[in-house]
Amino acid sequence: MSALRIWIATAPPEARLPSTRALVAEHSASPVTVQKALRTLIAQGVIESRPGVGTFVKTVRTARPNDYGWQTAALGAPDNRLQLPAALQSTSSDVIALHSGYPARELLPERLVHAAFTRASRTDAVIARPPTAGLPELRAWFAAELGASTPLGITPPSASDVVIIPGSQTGLSTAFRALVGAGRPLLMESPTYWGAILAATQAGVRVVPIPSGVDGPDPDALARAFAHTGARAFYAQPTFASPTGAQWSPALSEQILATVRRHGAFLIEDDSAHDFGITSEPSPLAARDDAGHVVYLRSLTKTVSPSVRLAGLIARGPAHERILADTGAESMYVSGILQSVALDVVAQPAWRTHLRRLRTQLASRRDLLANSLIEFAPRGHLDAVPRGGLNLWMRLRDDSDLERIVQECKSAGVIVGAGDDYFPAEPTGKYLRLNYAGPNPGEFADAARTIGSII
Repeated sequence: MSALRIWIATAPPEARLPSTRALVAEHSASPVTVQKALRTLIAQGVIESRPGVGTFVKTVRTARPNDYGWQTAALGAPDNRLQLPAALQSTSSDVIALHSGYPARELLPERLVHAAFTRASRTDAVIARPPTAGLPELRAWFAAELGASTPLGITPPSASDVVIIPGSQTGLSTAFRALVGAGRPLLMESPTYWGAILAATQAGVRVVPIPSGVDGPDPDALARAFAHTGARAFYAQPTFASPTGAQWSPALSEQILATVRRHGAFLIEDDSAHDFGITSEPSPLAARDDAGHVVYLRSLTKTVSPSVRLAGLIARGPAHERILADTGAESMYVSGILQSVALDVVAQPAWRTHLRRLRTQLASRRDLLANSLIEFAPRGHLDAVPRGGLNLWMRLRDDSDLERIVQECKSAGVIVGAGDDYFPAEPTGKYLRLNYAGPNPGEFADAARTIGSII
């Protein structure tokens, strides 16, 4: 063994070792001893065996730092510095995660998803290329879901109005590019979903913030913004908005629809929280419009599975054609197997059972976190307990050091969302967004004590 090591130490890199027979003859070692030595050296990475070729001393690679300095000149300065918010942070299992935008695993229809993937794997969906607009059956399901809320006198959407897209984030980027265009104004609630702010930045549109609260946006401010900017689109979440949890009243919905129609504009309605109602039912504005003013987006990613990134985008008239063209250029089509899985899940009778159980689970989690915050973090203020969605929107004192609070909470094992991430312009206050659909609800009281002691 020692003689073999001496030979390797003096051999040049890539030198071929003598045969086992030669080593035995030279060093009077048994074949078993030599083979054991070779195995040890291979495990240590000193030598490598190439079947059919021989055994070689491994090349010694000198460690050196990588120099990527040349990329600074090649890339140039970015047009926008995109920063991902806390909602996308990965965390370990030993922290209390109140920052995520996704439901915990136990709130997903896991059994239905597993079964759907098994069935889809036995079909042509694993090989066949789906249509650019999506599987006809899935498009029909999205149209029927919206049609179920359509009142008499309004023409419901058809499957031909639907485009299947790879998640709501892609849908927002598509809508902003196709309906607004780079450099043009887009009205947007403030605060609003961070992903919409990111999509607007990527699309190069000029965001015009509209003040919004727990009851929805200010309709007068919206009307003034349309008149002042000449904008032709307004992005909003009328149902269980992120981060505020707001649901527009019927009167506000009609007032905003009238404003949009009067200015010949689009309302891009993001209904991603459609399935997260607790004490209220969703009432999409798109169901009240058949003139093509409302472009409707509904995602299944958070309801079915994060691995099934898929959404339906409903638009009528020339807007539909522009969106379909942009989708085809951007992603060509959505994976047929993912579409088949999503369709299988939502077509099962157990899907409705799952949604009813989900409503109960969300209610208990929301109430547990809200009551814990009221008891242990009285310096924070909840303007309202939302009737649906996944989040609580807690206001802090105006003189609070938000960055310090977020970092100290993190150090104490509680991950929270900084409210600043949800404002497309300067924040109008200090807020925390707290997700009650995350894992380990039994630790919500501990999390509230931590937050309360830090703020």
